[in-house]
Amino acid sequence: MISAATASPGMMKMNKLTIVGGGLAGSEAAWQAAQRGWQVELWEMRPNATTPAHNSDCLAELVCSNSLGSKEQLTASGVLQQELRQLGSLVLECAEKTQVPAGSALAVDREKFAALVTEKIINHPNIILVRKRVDQIPPGPAIIATGPLTDASLAHALEKLTGRGFLYFYDAAAPIIDGETIDYSIVFAASRYGKGQADYLNCPFTEEEYREFWHQLSAAKQVALRHFEKDIYYEACLPVEELARRGYLTLAFGPLRPVGLQDPRTDTEPFAVVQLRKEDVHGNLLGIVGFQTNLTWPEQKRVFRLIPGLAKAEFARYGVMHRNTYVDGPKIFSGNYRVKDRPGLYIAGQLSGVEGYLESTCSGLVAALDLHATSQGRELDMPEGTISAALARYVATPNRNFQPMNANFGLLPAVAGSTKRERRAEQARAALEKMLRFTKNPGENC
Repeated sequence: MISAATASPGMMKMNKLTIVGGGLAGSEAAWQAAQRGWQVELWEMRPNATTPAHNSDCLAELVCSNSLGSKEQLTASGVLQQELRQLGSLVLECAEKTQVPAGSALAVDREKFAALVTEKIINHPNIILVRKRVDQIPPGPAIIATGPLTDASLAHALEKLTGRGFLYFYDAAAPIIDGETIDYSIVFAASRYGKGQADYLNCPFTEEEYREFWHQLSAAKQVALRHFEKDIYYEACLPVEELARRGYLTLAFGPLRPVGLQDPRTDTEPFAVVQLRKEDVHGNLLGIVGFQTNLTWPEQKRVFRLIPGLAKAEFARYGVMHRNTYVDGPKIFSGNYRVKDRPGLYIAGQLSGVEGYLESTCSGLVAALDLHATSQGRELDMPEGTISAALARYVATPNRNFQPMNANFGLLPAVAGSTKRERRAEQARAALEKMLRFTKNPGENC
């Protein structure tokens, strides 16, 4: 039970919640709270103000990839998707309704997805969408979910409250190309080892083509960072040019690995392969998989046209790179994304130190559930052994080198098993069984 010392003044009587930021975490938190009777004001600064990464005024806009990760249960993202489904996630529901073919990945038509989330939010009777920038921390119960590009004035207010500065790393988005400008005499549709539908297009390299591409990519010009900024990359989302500079074969064993694919022109495995994934239902727009980049736009056009089949490719959107800010969670959180120094205040999304679309969604959901529980004088005990609980615990646990975290099996308790596959299967089974028991008692938990 929550004590009088930790309860927010007047919190038991209040039913109004302010959420700042209309991304995945903020939209999910707004929906979950509204479904539980809270009167929610969701504040989103776009389109009155924007960021270097956004292109529209829709809520839940996906600014990097359009993939929410693998749907396979033996992957951490697959387990987290099932946990979110059991918890009644709005974001996951909208993703499943707007998905595009992408093999085992849950990829979405990004415009339809954002439009559907926006429609759901604005039509909920308990949610008011306010299009205005927030410069200060709102009074009363609040969830800050302004993302890694939080406005400077609000960031300053958070720093003043917590007495802590922000950490950061650099994140990048991949380019998107016009599907009608691809040379289909070279590019072919196939899935690895012929499994499932041929949802990806493949651009095959000979070794000579790869060598020239690697050479040009490694030497290409990047957008210059400002003098006071350091190159701090998130290892799971490195710019493709940074990978290239780490070694000649780094790409061929990474995002350009050719295993399980055969070039129909030669009936042999290419030396390397660039894959293209649908960004919309019709396949008119295609993202270059694994090609997050900070190259200048002219260099992107020059170098990426060296990819076989893309010699005349037109770019619907060039790749961009931006500074991602996150709080030092272990020093400011007491649990479930709750800020120690201000009862009733939560920080969710990438600003909290989770990394990834599903992870951000989950943090917003858990923050809303925790706020609802504490307002009723009880603790929210997310079930240990689930990805949802593990992420919330990670960002609040002391760590000498705190870095943003994706969902992964390493966050879960170790289990017995002679092979990695067996161990992951057991971890997945246990996690989903625990989450199912948790959600079967909504009065006590959700």
